[in-house]
Amino acid sequence: MNRPLSGRAPKLKAPLSAADCHMHIYDPRFPEPPNARPSPSNGTVSDYRLLQKRNGTTRVVVVQPRAYATDNQVTLDALVQLGANARGIAVLHPTVTDAELKQLDAGGIRGIRFSLGEAATAVVTIDMVEPLAQRIAPLGWHIQFHVPGDLIVERADLLRRLPTPIVIDHMGRLAPEAGPDHPAFGIIRGLIDKGRTWVKLAGAYLNTRIGPPAYPDATKIAQAWVRTAPERLVWGSDWPHPSEKNKPDDALLFDLLADWAPDETARNRILVANPEALYGFAAN
Repeated sequence: MNRPLSGRAPKLKAPLSAADCHMHIYDPRFPEPPNARPSPSNGTVSDYRLLQKRNGTTRVVVVQPRAYATDNQVTLDALVQLGANARGIAVLHPTVTDAELKQLDAGGIRGIRFSLGEAATAVVTIDMVEPLAQRIAPLGWHIQFHVPGDLIVERADLLRRLPTPIVIDHMGRLAPEAGPDHPAFGIIRGLIDKGRTWVKLAGAYLNTRIGPPAYPDATKIAQAWVRTAPERLVWGSDWPHPSEKNKPDDALLFDLLADWAPDETARNRILVANPEALYGFAAN
């Protein structure tokens, strides 16, 4: 079930122009396809602005929810409402036209997402990656992957030959018991070293067997990424947490970043400078 936003503010103070680089908007004005997973009831732009007031972030990246498949109108509408400090990630099929791509770019879209962990609910397939990568490369967009670590290992050659930058969702979805010892960690690290890949510090609850409040297994993975490549990390809330029946405390999730990146300079880079570089936010 959904619960109202807690009034508690995080202990961690967000720096000026901090970005939440991974969240979703659900708006009942936009119909969902049949058989979509039930959407959170408190997922509108108005609801999200309450979270921004609590955690102090002012920039945002709206990621197209799986519930709306390839109809990106809910995300484009959210970008209009959120204004110049918002960017978006779409979900597309190779049938998209060049004119549609130009319209999406003008609307603030800066990448496309492939969420492939659950075949039964996926609206895209791995075979669509390369054709779409060729189409979006001239726009300067990136491809965002939400896939289990094992699939990263299986498809490493595909990732290495893509012509676009790559963003890895939710810290790589490494099996928590393996953590940074999972072979996908090394593959992603190799892609980062080539200067074309980023990792999102998001989804602690998707990388844990232990859970809150400390999420120690997810924290181990996050800290490994911070030690490895702080210049290639961005942070995301994953609000309104569509995968979770029991919604996490957003203040706790933001405060985790203080443990994940204890150095203030590195943390501010993750929240401000890195999102500027990846999404094209105007530098301060």
